[in-house]
Amino acid sequence: MAETQIRFDDGAGYERFMGVWSRLAGDVFIDWLKPPQGLRWIDVGCGNGAFTELLVDRCAPVEVQGIDPSEGQIKFARQRPAARLAKFQIGDAMALPFPDAGFDAAVMALVLFFVPEPAKGVAEMVRVTKPAGTVSAYSWDVLGGGFPLNLLWEELRAIGQPPAMPPQPEASRISTMISLWRDAGLQDVETREITVSRTFTNFDDFWATTQLSPAAKPIFAALGQQGMGVLKSKIRARLPISPDGSITYSSRANAVKGRKPNSDP
Repeated sequence: MAETQIRFDDGAGYERFMGVWSRLAGDVFIDWLKPPQGLRWIDVGCGNGAFTELLVDRCAPVEVQGIDPSEGQIKFARQRPAARLAKFQIGDAMALPFPDAGFDAAVMALVLFFVPEPAKGVAEMVRVTKPAGTVSAYSWDVLGGGFPLNLLWEELRAIGQPPAMPPQPEASRISTMISLWRDAGLQDVETREITVSRTFTNFDDFWATTQLSPAAKPIFAALGQQGMGVLKSKIRARLPISPDGSITYSSRANAVKGRKPNSDP
């Protein structure tokens, strides 16, 4: 549906808006996965390569393939230092352009709720993963108030301007993740919450970053200067601003991992 489409086409803007958050949560996520070195990875919905770069820097992979539907995001990803190893291409999470059982690990970072049919996306990750390989994901807890822009979302709903939601917000729930992973035939399914904090220099830094949200931009344009001024004041009043003007803000993601069964004897 058109009203639920949220497009990320600006790789540089995404880097400031969400790339920092992605790496903060991604570091904790990788610590939890404890993957061995030397694996072949596929990063499904890699966006501008923020998490992909963590894989390259921290996991000593022998191969990383990044897939994303946005040409702008892929273009930005190809300019990252991670591109010395990682390969990036346009692709669909529900129809991955790879043969069966080619990767040791498949991962989705902040993507699962954007996949129109999450079960198909998980099934594709399982398909391209080797027996005994891992399939994992983390997503902002958008229904539980964990999304980095949750404060803004609350204020917009209060004035009757609810922002567009991702196509499948239910997929961000831990209970739904467990069902998706088990229904896909994965074993040893585990989940956890990931809470991270990001510090902004001051309110102007926070507000400028917030305005990069593609879901909120149409609403900001419709509010006009006066409406934006009122919204800005409401947001400022609710933020934990330190004496030095900095703002430390927390967000929460849900994570899941599972293992593909070994091949039949």
